[in-house]
Amino acid sequence: MEKMIIGILGAGTMGSGIVQVAAQNKHQVVLVDLNEHILMKSKAKLEKIMNRLVEKEKITSEEATAIQGRITYSQDIHDFKDCGLVVEAIIENLKIKQEVFGKLEQIVSRDCILASNTSSLSIASIAAAVEKSERMIGIHFFNPAPLMPLVEIIPAVQTSSGTVENTTTLIDSWNKVTVSCKDTPGFIVNRVARPFYGEALRIYEEGVADFATIDWAMTELGGFRMGPFTLMDYIGNDVNYVVTETVFAAFYYDPRYKPSFTQKRHSEAGYYGRKSGRGYFNYGEGVENPAPNEDRELGKVIFERILIMLINEAVDALFLNIASKEAIDLAMTKGVNYPKGLLTWADELGLDVVLEKLQEMYEEYGEDRYRPSPLLRRMVREGKTFF
Repeated sequence: MEKMIIGILGAGTMGSGIVQVAAQNKHQVVLVDLNEHILMKSKAKLEKIMNRLVEKEKITSEEATAIQGRITYSQDIHDFKDCGLVVEAIIENLKIKQEVFGKLEQIVSRDCILASNTSSLSIASIAAAVEKSERMIGIHFFNPAPLMPLVEIIPAVQTSSGTVENTTTLIDSWNKVTVSCKDTPGFIVNRVARPFYGEALRIYEEGVADFATIDWAMTELGGFRMGPFTLMDYIGNDVNYVVTETVFAAFYYDPRYKPSFTQKRHSEAGYYGRKSGRGYFNYGEGVENPAPNEDRELGKVIFERILIMLINEAVDALFLNIASKEAIDLAMTKGVNYPKGLLTWADELGLDVVLEKLQEMYEEYGEDRYRPSPLLRRMVREGKTFF
């Protein structure tokens, strides 16, 4: 059976990564970007990656040449006409995405699946711009796409079951781990992970500990690969802050997702993180950042507080049928490299312990931010576990 041609719109980091994945899986790929400079930059970057893979003996030089030979670089969206799937990976702007898909629909065949790689926008809103909206779906890859195994598959209310099946089968064939989730703000990963940043910022604002100590607690005691402040500096505080604001507004200003003034001020000051040379930490040459306070008792308090909030968010996602319990745990381990699935972690800690700690915080602060999920209360009452 001949493999379908894959179209990718947008030659930025995500688009280029998805192109590499599709080409390595023996698809002809058409990469379109209106900016010739960005297009050529993507081509040069892929050549560099292929050379590195050959050096590391992951692939042969013949395979590298074949992979590159499958990719067409273009500035014209009409070159998508023979594609069976087109994935959009452009700016996170709903109006622009709707305009693009409106145009794409006039070019591709009636059977072509149209997909957005958006991480925060409503798939239903994007699909509303398309006449044959049942072929529209969210396919959310994680950065870097060739290395991160997780892909969130997000059907809109308009998406047909056939589109979901065909998309999932295709992405599974690329050796990716797919999870299906409801079209709600942040999908699984970006929703459930909010407290990793939000609660860390809150702990800092209360004067419990500084950035370095909070990061040390999460990596040393929690087993996370990066602490929240190092990770925010890596992502970029400008980007992360906008996502936080977007999620907060999208959830009708639910206090659980309230942004932080600390992050807002860092973003306003141009302290974006690694890319600007300074964020929560200073990345200037020869700069010594403050050492953490390695008091294990303090570290335990910090780690437990952030973990309990993450667990509550995961439980609530399950309570609201965002995804299955298996999908939620898989998403957090494969999408953001958490040391364990949060629902599995909850079982290990004891759901009664999790509930008790949440209740303490809820009573202490009197804020909805700390309200325990109804599902957690119910499961403790019935003596159940998730797995």
